[in-house]
Amino acid sequence: LHFLQLTDFIVLYVPIGLFFGRIGNFINSELYGMPTNSSWGVIFPLLDNIPRHPSMLYEAFLEGIALFIILLLSRKHSTTGFLTSIFLIFYSIFRFMIEFVRVPDSHIGYIWSDWLTLGQLLSVPMIFFGMLLLVKINRSQLT
Repeated sequence: LHFLQLTDFIVLYVPIGLFFGRIGNFINSELYGMPTNSSWGVIFPLLDNIPRHPSMLYEAFLEGIALFIILLLSRKHSTTGFLTSIFLIFYSIFRFMIEFVRVPDSHIGYIWSDWLTLGQLLSVPMIFFGMLLLVKINRSQLT
């Protein structure tokens, strides 16, 4: 079995696990967001009484539901490695975006200035490898 055939099969189901994992984070008041004045702010009593972005619900929606739908719609593309590249690109874009409203891990903090987190830093190579794989797939179809 070719490695990319295996990963194409696996990445189709990863968003389901991500979805339920993030719902678990919400229930346990983990990975909470920055304070907010918006009407959808959530108070996590285990943490404090400040309304915060429910960043784990954003992640459940984007990395779980939206990514699953994107992968389902991309499934008809039969080229080996295509789903893997789409997963890498979209997961890392969604993760990079959500990190702007999420409080970084206390033991790590911000990597640079007051906005770059480790999650964002680790998303960059995933975007790069996803795009590199997509280019390789497109080139192999042309030959």
